[in-house]
Amino acid sequence: MLDTTIAGSLPKPSWLAEPEKLWAAWRLSGADLEQAKRDAALVWIKEQEDAGIDIVTEGEQFRIHFVHGFLEQVAGIDWEKKTRMGIRNNRYVVDVPTVTGTLSRKRPVHREEARFARAHTKNRLKFTLPGPMTICDTVADARYGRRADMAMAFAELLNQEARELEAEGVDLIQFDEPAFNVFMDDVKEWGIAALHKAIDGLKCQTAVHICYGYGIKANIDWKKTLGSEWRQYEEIFPALNDSRLDQVSLECANSRVPLSLIGLLSKKTVMVGAIDVASTEVETPEQVAATIRAAMEFVDAERISPCTNCGLAPLPRDVAAGKLRALGAGAALMRRELAGR
Repeated sequence: MLDTTIAGSLPKPSWLAEPEKLWAAWRLSGADLEQAKRDAALVWIKEQEDAGIDIVTEGEQFRIHFVHGFLEQVAGIDWEKKTRMGIRNNRYVVDVPTVTGTLSRKRPVHREEARFARAHTKNRLKFTLPGPMTICDTVADARYGRRADMAMAFAELLNQEARELEAEGVDLIQFDEPAFNVFMDDVKEWGIAALHKAIDGLKCQTAVHICYGYGIKANIDWKKTLGSEWRQYEEIFPALNDSRLDQVSLECANSRVPLSLIGLLSKKTVMVGAIDVASTEVETPEQVAATIRAAMEFVDAERISPCTNCGLAPLPRDVAAGKLRALGAGAALMRRELAGR
């Protein structure tokens, strides 16, 4: 009960990439880089275990970017043909690679990483993949014509990948879909269908992670425009509740999300974000427990998985480690409280 996990990403150690910088370039190359990635994954697996995190990840130490880390091994994308595009409904405008041909995987992308992580922890293991809609909001389309069609093509590749990860012993596969909080109509029209294609045939647990983004300026500024209540989840949770996914995440800690919206997920395990990723202040176990306790007004403890609001990658390493410990201790505090009732 109250099995803890994290959204996925953790800071790169200073010897692997520049600290406190989101999507920083590698500091090593070749065999040295591959060894450094494995070392970093080991560090964070141990940190999570020591903190009492029940379902651990490899911290996304093997990839720079949560979407591009997968796309780098996909044929049909022209990385030299850059297209200026607004991402997350023009929250930021960047030059992105362009899909110009039929999509296919060049090789298994994350299989060896999952195999490595599985060999080094006895805890349950989660692995994160970018969701089809978020991928389509991160690359330009010069091939398919409709985002929905391109999403289904990516979903097929993600399904191939997910089946291989499951075969390596991954217990939970999470698809990251921050775009779900922006394109709510598309979520209902084709976003969930694309996720269904991505999870087809899987026997392991599946999840979709939907947050309000990393604690970077563009996201913080966007949140200021959302008013006194953030109700984006209200539009998509009923459809997600009827989906075939097992778990759904939401951002709770220091957010303006009405916790009553959790009640729309009556059929799901709910990953309750109890750690604020937009602050360097480390929560106390009591603060984490208070967030869990507040969520329990709308969902039974048996269906709560305390989590982080989003990834911790941009934070100082010691802050991220402290937040892990707070998450584990806060959940333990709540378990003791429930046992004493």
